Amino acid sequence: MELIKAYRRFLLFLLSLTFVHGIAASSADDEDTISLNRRNFPDDFIFGTASSSYQYEGAAKRGGKGASLWDAYTHRHPEKIKDGSNGDVAVDFYHQYKEDVKLMKEMGLNGFRFSISWPRILPHGNLRGGVNEKGIQFYNNLIDELLANGLEPFVTLFHWDTPESLEEAYGGFLSSKIAKDFRDYADACFKAFGDRVKHWITLNEPWTYSVGGYDGGKLAPGRCSSWVANCTGGDSATEPYIVAHNLLLAQAAAVKRYKTKYQASQKGSIGITHVAHWFLPSSKTRSNIDAAQRAVDFMYGWFMDPLVHGDYPLTMRNYVGERLPKFTEKESKRVKGSFDFIGLNYYTTYYATDAGTPNAVNVSYSTDSRSNLSGTRNGIPIGPQGASSWLYVYPRGIRDVLIYTKKRYNNPLIYITENGISEFNNETLILEEALQDPMRIRYYDDHLRKIQETIRGGARVKGYFAWSLLDNFEWLDGYTVRFGINYVDYKNGLKRYRKQSSYWFEKLLKGHGQY
Repeated sequence: MELIKAYRRFLLFLLSLTFVHGIAASSADDEDTISLNRRNFPDDFIFGTASSSYQYEGAAKRGGKGASLWDAYTHRHPEKIKDGSNGDVAVDFYHQYKEDVKLMKEMGLNGFRFSISWPRILPHGNLRGGVNEKGIQFYNNLIDELLANGLEPFVTLFHWDTPESLEEAYGGFLSSKIAKDFRDYADACFKAFGDRVKHWITLNEPWTYSVGGYDGGKLAPGRCSSWVANCTGGDSATEPYIVAHNLLLAQAAAVKRYKTKYQASQKGSIGITHVAHWFLPSSKTRSNIDAAQRAVDFMYGWFMDPLVHGDYPLTMRNYVGERLPKFTEKESKRVKGSFDFIGLNYYTTYYATDAGTPNAVNVSYSTDSRSNLSGTRNGIPIGPQGASSWLYVYPRGIRDVLIYTKKRYNNPLIYITENGISEFNNETLILEEALQDPMRIRYYDDHLRKIQETIRGGARVKGYFAWSLLDNFEWLDGYTVRFGINYVDYKNGLKRYRKQSSYWFEKLLKGHGQY
C-alpha cells in the first residue's frame, strides 16, 4: 500500500511540473495571449482573495452574536443544503484568522476582502438593541492584523446574513423599513473601523439575494410562488423586485451617510458588488440576440442602470410593468451615482434563446425576461464545467462584461471582487492528490489574461480578488464542493494546507517567474 501511495505521489509531482511549465504554451492557443506577470499590472493593482462572514467565521453563538437569516434557514431546513450542513463552525475563521492572515502574506497578496456579520455588530439588527462591543473588537483585531501584514482590507457590509430579528419584525428586505436599519448598521461600522478601512462595499450580489431567496426559493429565506417550488410562502412575480428595490434604497442610504459624515475625514471610498454572468445568443437570429441582451438587462442592468442612470432598464419596465417598483424623483437622485467604484463577481457565461411570450398565469422573475438560459448548445457545453452545476468556464466572458461596462456605464473604476472555480470534495483522495488543482490554475491564468487585456484597452480595473482563500461553506452545496486555493481538512481540526494554485499565486505575485 505504501509503495502504491509513493508511486501516486511521484506521478502527481510529474503532473505538477508538466502543468506549470506548460501553461504558457497551452494558453498560447488564444491569439490574444499576453504576458501574465505581476510587473505587467499597474503598480497600485490589488491582488487579494475573498471571503464572507457566514461562510468563514463560524462562532455562530459566540462573542455576543445574534442570529442571522442563514443561521435560521440552515437549522430550519437542513434538507435544502446538499449535505445537511450549516455555518455554525464553518472554517472557524473567528478563531484562526491570524493563521490565515499569515498565509495570505506568505502568498504575496496585498488585499483581503471579507464581510462583517451584521448581527455580530447589532445582535438585534438595529441600534435599539445596542452595539455588541465583542463584535467590534473581533473586527478591530482582524483589521489590525491585516494592516500589520501589508494587506489592505476591503470590507463588505452585507453578504446575505440579514439579522433574523429584522426578518421576524418586518420581513427583512421585503420592507422599506430596512433601509434605515441598514444605514444605522453601516454608520456603526464606519465609526468603528473607518479610520483604517479605505474600501467599503455595501452589498454583495443583490441579484443573487433577490432571485435566489424570493424567485426560486432555494436560498434563504426560501420564498417563492407555490407553482415554482415547495416554499414556505412568497410571490415570485413581485417579491424579487420589491427586495431588489429595497436593497438599492439601502445602498443609497448607506452611501449618503458615508459621504456626508465620514468620507472627508476618513478619506476612503465606497462601492457595491454585483455578479454578472455574460450571455451569448444561441444563434445569430435577431430574436436570440435580443434574448441575450434581455438576459443582461435582467441580471446586471437591473442594478447597474439605477446606479448609473437613475432607473431600471427600459426592457424591464416594459416586460414587468406595474409589478416593477418605481423610484420617486428623490429616490432616483439618491440611488444614481451612489458609488465610487463597482465590484464585479464573474464566474460563467450562458447561451440565451428567445422563449417567446410567457405563460400568462405562472408569472415570475425567471419568465419575465423571456430568455431561456443554458450552459450548453446542441448538447455541447460552452466550456468545461466546474463541480458547481451552474459554473461553465468561459474566460472571454469576463472581458466581454468589462467592455460592456466600460461602454454602457461610463467606464467606472472596477475591482474584480470574486472569480474562481469549484472542484468536488472527493474524500477518497489522499491529501497530496487533493492539493493538486491544475484546472484552477488554468482558470485563474486565463481570466487574468483577459483582465489584463481589458486594462490595456482602457478599462479601469484596479484589483482582483480570487474566490476563495479557503475551502468553505458554499451555501446550498454545503461542504460538497471546494473553491479554495488553500485546502481545509474538515475531518482533522480544520487544518489548512496550500494547494498547487496557492503556490502558483505566490510565484506570480513575488515575481519569481513568468507564466
